[in-house]
Amino acid sequence: MSATNSITKAGGHSSVTRLLMRNHIWVFLALTIVVFSTASPYFLTINNLGNVLTQAAFIGILAIGMTLVMIDGEIDLSVGAILALASALAIGLQDHIGIWPAVFVGFLSGAALGFLNGTLVALSGMHSFIVTLGGLIGIRGLVFIYTGEDALMVGDFSYTEYPEIYLGPISLTAMIFIALALFFQWILSSTRHGRETYAIGDNIDAAHDAGINIKRHKIINFTLCGALAAIAGILLSMRLGTAEPNAGKVWELWTIIAVVLGGTRLQGGYGSMWMTIGGVLTLAVLRNGLRLLNTPNYVELMVMGTVLVLALLIDKLLSRQEA
Repeated sequence: MSATNSITKAGGHSSVTRLLMRNHIWVFLALTIVVFSTASPYFLTINNLGNVLTQAAFIGILAIGMTLVMIDGEIDLSVGAILALASALAIGLQDHIGIWPAVFVGFLSGAALGFLNGTLVALSGMHSFIVTLGGLIGIRGLVFIYTGEDALMVGDFSYTEYPEIYLGPISLTAMIFIALALFFQWILSSTRHGRETYAIGDNIDAAHDAGINIKRHKIINFTLCGALAAIAGILLSMRLGTAEPNAGKVWELWTIIAVVLGGTRLQGGYGSMWMTIGGVLTLAVLRNGLRLLNTPNYVELMVMGTVLVLALLIDKLLSRQEA
């Protein structure tokens, strides 16, 4: 009987450990909130928490698209450059075609570049890392050709009023991020496209044998990723009233950190928007809390690097448990 109890307890401890590891991001988020709320009296104020949500939204919208691509077993390094181009077009074309047509062109540019990335990956057989690294460099060059060295300034300041819409402490930007995350979580969990996304990332050969059109599927997810990057760029240009040629620089790295921190596997086949939201919020809380404590930038970078390594270790441990 004692042996049986021991086995039961061991199994129970194993189940609890597994549950905590699978939901590690929420545990880590709670711990960071406790630490920073203790360290700074300003952290838990309504205004600061609202700022954290808004700051999280831009990386968060990029992370939604990145999650789709990474569950497929791919990666997109061009999202920061696409964000910058969409931002530049949305502001730069306003004097010529009006605000909303310019916004639409900015959005289409992101979707078109995502489609191009996906088509090259699907049809050429090249790894998405190489394709989108080339995209990052080339698209950033296009931004500088269009804007020059200087930022573009908005002419009609009504364009900047939309981010000032708030529901309590929650900005319109944060609400759009949450709505998009919920929508794409539904896509992943309740649609054929979502099931195929997991199937392709988990075992591409089995997915092919099951009749899934892998090339078309990857093109769709890269197109969605590019379109979401454009949305983030447009919202950023609305908030700032400018379009910087260096906007979104290295944001692809922050995005990947947030997605991996949330538990999405680099090799594909596993992840969710819920966990990505947790990763994005954790990253935003860390950056906000460190800045409230006047932490030097190099220390912030060291902390973020440590967090990424921790996320990869957890990913490795979970992979071993499932092997």
